[in-house]
Amino acid sequence: MSGIDLRKFEKKIILRNIRKEDIDEIIQLQTVCFPGMETWTREQLESHIDIFPEGQFCVEYDGKIIGSCSSLIIDFEEYDDKHSYNEITDDGYIRNHDPEGQNLYGIEVMVHPEYRRMKIGQRLYEARRKLVQEKNLESIIIGGRISNYHKYADVMSPRKYVEQVLQQKLYDPPLTFQMMNGFVLKRINANYLPDDAQSLNYATLMEWNNPDYLPKSRRYYKRSFPVRISVIQYMLKKIESFDDFVKQCEYFVDASSNSRSDFAVFPETFTTQLLSFLDETIPSKQVHKLTEFTEQYIEMFTDLAVKYNINIIGGSHFVKEQDDGIYNVAYLFRRDGTIERQTKIHISNEERRWWGVQAGKKVQVFDTDCGKIAILIGYDIIFPELARMAIDQGAQIIFTPFSSEDQQGYLRIRYCAQARAVENQAYTVIAGTIGNMTHVEHLDVQYAQSGIYSPSDYTFPGDGVVGECNPNIETIVVGEVDLELIRRNRNTGSVTPLKDRRNDVYRVITVN
Repeated sequence: MSGIDLRKFEKKIILRNIRKEDIDEIIQLQTVCFPGMETWTREQLESHIDIFPEGQFCVEYDGKIIGSCSSLIIDFEEYDDKHSYNEITDDGYIRNHDPEGQNLYGIEVMVHPEYRRMKIGQRLYEARRKLVQEKNLESIIIGGRISNYHKYADVMSPRKYVEQVLQQKLYDPPLTFQMMNGFVLKRINANYLPDDAQSLNYATLMEWNNPDYLPKSRRYYKRSFPVRISVIQYMLKKIESFDDFVKQCEYFVDASSNSRSDFAVFPETFTTQLLSFLDETIPSKQVHKLTEFTEQYIEMFTDLAVKYNINIIGGSHFVKEQDDGIYNVAYLFRRDGTIERQTKIHISNEERRWWGVQAGKKVQVFDTDCGKIAILIGYDIIFPELARMAIDQGAQIIFTPFSSEDQQGYLRIRYCAQARAVENQAYTVIAGTIGNMTHVEHLDVQYAQSGIYSPSDYTFPGDGVVGECNPNIETIVVGEVDLELIRRNRNTGSVTPLKDRRNDVYRVITVN
C-alpha cells in the first residue's frame, strides 16, 4: 500500500559477536581509537574468538564496524587486586578464561571517534550486562583508563584525580562513562597498562554488580524481563519551521534516553503541529500538505532512534499512499535502525469528515529487543477484537498513541486501554497530545492524561496503573514493566482470562 520505500531511510545498526573475518577491521579501529598504543595481534583476536566467542562484541553501522569490546570470565578472587593488564588477559590471549568463574572481566571497549555521540559504548556495555545476567555471573570487573590524568599529574595524585572525577568536578572520558553506567570504584592500580602514557600507567579497578545474581542452588529461578517506557505528553504549540519540530522531538527523545528507557512513545497525529507554519485553512488541503513532510518525519525519527539508542513509537502521521488515499500511520523506529508501520483501522467521524482519512485493514505484531509489541492507534483501542488479535500473535505490550478533544474522549481511551490490559493480561500504554493552536483552523483543543497500565492482580500495582501523567501538562511519565510477570500471570494468575476463553462458544476470526 505504501508509496514510500522505508528501506532507503533505514540506517542498519547491528550489535553482534565478532567473527574472524572482522579481525583486520578491529585492528584498524584500534589504531584510530588508541593512537600510539599497541594493538591486538591477529593471533590474540583469533584466540579470543576461539576461547570465548560470546564475550566478544562489535557494533556494525551500515556495514562498517564502529565499536567493539572484549572480555573473559574469571574467578576474581584468584587474582591479586594489584594485577596488571597482561596478567589478567594472559598476555592478550585469554587462555585463562574460566567458564565456571563468577566474574566477567572487560579487557577493552573502543568506539570510533566519529561515532561517539551515538551511545555505541552504552550498547556494548548493555551487551556485557545481558551476557552476565544470562550466565548468572556475579559482576563485571574492568580495569579502566584515566585518560586525562596526564593533564593534572603535576598538581594531584591519581587518587585525588579519580575522586574529583567521581564528584563530577573533573571530566575523564572513560571513567565518567563507566561511572554513568553504574560501575563503582574498587581501587586504583599502578603499572596496569605499560603503553598507556595518558593514564601514566594507572587504572581504576571498577565493578558492576549483577542485581539478578543467584548463588548456585538446586532450585531453578526465572529472572525478570524489565522494560522501561517513557510516555510523552506532547503539547501542540506554535512553531516556525520543521527544524523547530525536530528540536522539540529530540528534546523528549534525549530525556527518555537519559532515563535509560527502552521505548519513547509519542501521541497520535502530533505532526499536525506543522500546520502552525503552513498557512492553510481548508482541511483537505491541510492534510495533503502534512503528507509532504512524511519522508522528513521518517528520516528524523530513524536518526533519533539510532543516535539515542532507544526504540521510538513515532506517534502517528498522515501519509499519502500509492492509491492516493490518506491514511493515519504509526511507525516503530527500532534502535537498530529498522522501521515498521501500522495503519489505523477504525476511522472516527471527525477524521473521515474533515481529513478524508481512509481505513487500514491489518493488525500487526512487531518483534523488538524488548518483546513483542502492537500499536493500536486512538480509536482502535476501543475495539477489543483488535487487541485480542494482537495478543494471539504474541503481543505483550500494546501502545496506543491517541488524540482527544475533551475529557470524555480521553476517558474512553483510558478505560478501554485498562480493560484491554485486564482482558488480555498485557501491558497497555497511551500517549496523548495537549494544548491548542488558536491560529490553526479546524484544530481543536486537546485533552490528555497519558499512562502505562497493567493487569489487575497481586503482582501488579493495586489500581493497575504503572505510571500516569498529570492531566494537560507537557511532561514525560517513565514506568518500568516486567514481561516475566506477564508470563507468570497468564499461567498462574488469580484469574486467567486468556486460558479460560470459551473458544467452543466464541472466537475472533481474521478476515484478511
